[in-house]
Amino acid sequence: MEKKTLVLDCLPGEPLEIPYARIEGRRGEGPHLTVLAGVHGGEYTGPAAVLRLLRELDPAQLRGTVTAVPVLNQPAFWSRTAFVVPADGKNLNRCFPGDPAGSYTDVLAHEVFTRLIAPSDALLDLHAGDLPESLEPFCLYEESAVEERSRALALAYGLGHVVRQSRAVRTVGGSTSSAAADVGIPAIIAEIGANGICDETSVAGHLRGVLAVCASLGMLPGSPAAPASAPAEHTGWAWLRSPVRGFWLAAVPAGTQVAAGDVLGVLLDPYGEELHRVLAPVAGCPLFVTSSPAVVPDGLLLGLATA
Repeated sequence: MEKKTLVLDCLPGEPLEIPYARIEGRRGEGPHLTVLAGVHGGEYTGPAAVLRLLRELDPAQLRGTVTAVPVLNQPAFWSRTAFVVPADGKNLNRCFPGDPAGSYTDVLAHEVFTRLIAPSDALLDLHAGDLPESLEPFCLYEESAVEERSRALALAYGLGHVVRQSRAVRTVGGSTSSAAADVGIPAIIAEIGANGICDETSVAGHLRGVLAVCASLGMLPGSPAAPASAPAEHTGWAWLRSPVRGFWLAAVPAGTQVAAGDVLGVLLDPYGEELHRVLAPVAGCPLFVTSSPAVVPDGLLLGLATA
């Protein structure tokens, strides 16, 4: 394993250092897989899984190359900032492939995309529910020219839900996976864990998923273990937002199947009176739900994966 540091001196302020590792397999040539974690500062299961991957991945058993970044968004990680980069308040995973003439996060996204993502043959981006989010494990891939290869990565990861995001209705625009897919790199976002908790089950799930993808790509010997049951595959999203500021009480947990018209939660005024009732616009499954009661106008409430 070669320990490396991506030094970015093109950002406003002090240069930013992003530690990462490059593992060259000794079994011969093979794909170049990049594994990112810590794109969001308060999602800890992915970084913990990547740190474990660095200890457990045996170069003697590996074909090809793995580039692994335990904590990409260093400013957000060390400041414990959920979702956004502290310097400009932008969500890094809405800014790819970036802009070298933009603000701090735009430039960061550009450098990461150019120097870490673009040289890859495949990309895994490990996420979890951030500090105010409960979550049901799922993988997300994009409609693109390489979508079948991306879907294969998602299925190999072995989670219970897989979401295909259409190009026309790209709810999660500017993500690592969408930017990669747009230039022909198969990619997924894998989500395991909730509420900023670094629990063993979720960390182990991410590690198992990464190793299963390596096996599916022929980078490790053997075949990935088949999941106990086929995942639910979804063709889109409905992300529901609040029209008001209110005290949010979710009525359904993440992972629950709901019908159109079901009550998903309510928003209350300062005296406990109902301000707004949130109904499911279509049948689906909430894969993440805001667990914090504090919701402002246009605040995200949940993501409903649809059939």
